[in-house]
Amino acid sequence: MDNRPIGVFDSGLGGLTGVRELRKQLPGEDIVYFGDTGRVPYGSRSHETILQYARQDIAFLLSQNVKCIMAACGTVSSTYPAEEADQLPVPYLGVVTAAARRAARATRSRKIGVIGTAATIRSHSYEQLLRRLVPGAEITARPCPLFVPLVENGYVDGSAPDRQQVTRLVIAQYLEEIRAAGVDTLVLGCTHYPLLAGMIGEYMGPSVTLIDPGSAAADDLSQLLSSKGLRANRPQGTTHFFVSDVPDSFVQTADLFLGEYRGGTAEQICIDKY
Repeated sequence: MDNRPIGVFDSGLGGLTGVRELRKQLPGEDIVYFGDTGRVPYGSRSHETILQYARQDIAFLLSQNVKCIMAACGTVSSTYPAEEADQLPVPYLGVVTAAARRAARATRSRKIGVIGTAATIRSHSYEQLLRRLVPGAEITARPCPLFVPLVENGYVDGSAPDRQQVTRLVIAQYLEEIRAAGVDTLVLGCTHYPLLAGMIGEYMGPSVTLIDPGSAAADDLSQLLSSKGLRANRPQGTTHFFVSDVPDSFVQTADLFLGEYRGGTAEQICIDKY
């Protein structure tokens, strides 16, 4: 039993889909969430810059006495070295490994699509993992840089028809090659993308399984906490939000990602101190 909080971080808002899944699966856990809203996006940054930001984000969470850390950011999960994660004083889990494992279990044809930020696709992290997990896999990967701003501006599943029309046009342009490849599994390799899952699924067709990285990581984290005896002993946990820019826009948009697990206030911190 361990009542310390779970630490979760992301470059901004997308990781809140991971928080939503954690709240669903682990209602008794406290969560500390850090969104680096002052330096978003990470997906277009250099490898060195992403590493610097990730180290600062992790240092902040460790200062909050967390018992484990979940990198709810596909870009960081694709970049942060496993050997460095192994040296952290608490268990660390990234969404890439979790999503790749779920995709490996889901595929029947060994034809798998991956979409993500430019940095995630450029890293080839999903491709390398999936080829180890699924020998002979055919991987079709595509960066989708417009998906994040579309989500953050409300062009998501269930939005007004004119907004959905814009998003559907972008989806068709980005995913044409992946659909033509005949994949049976598609990894939504950025935690923003599940908010477009309905429209993406409609375009790809009912025979394609969509992999939500936040959900996959929450599953793995739940198992990790149980295996290490780190589950909290309380009926209901709380979530504390921290950001690196003014919190107003974060609070206004956060509920879109959290769904029924709506948030509250957010506190601004100076991440450069860490």
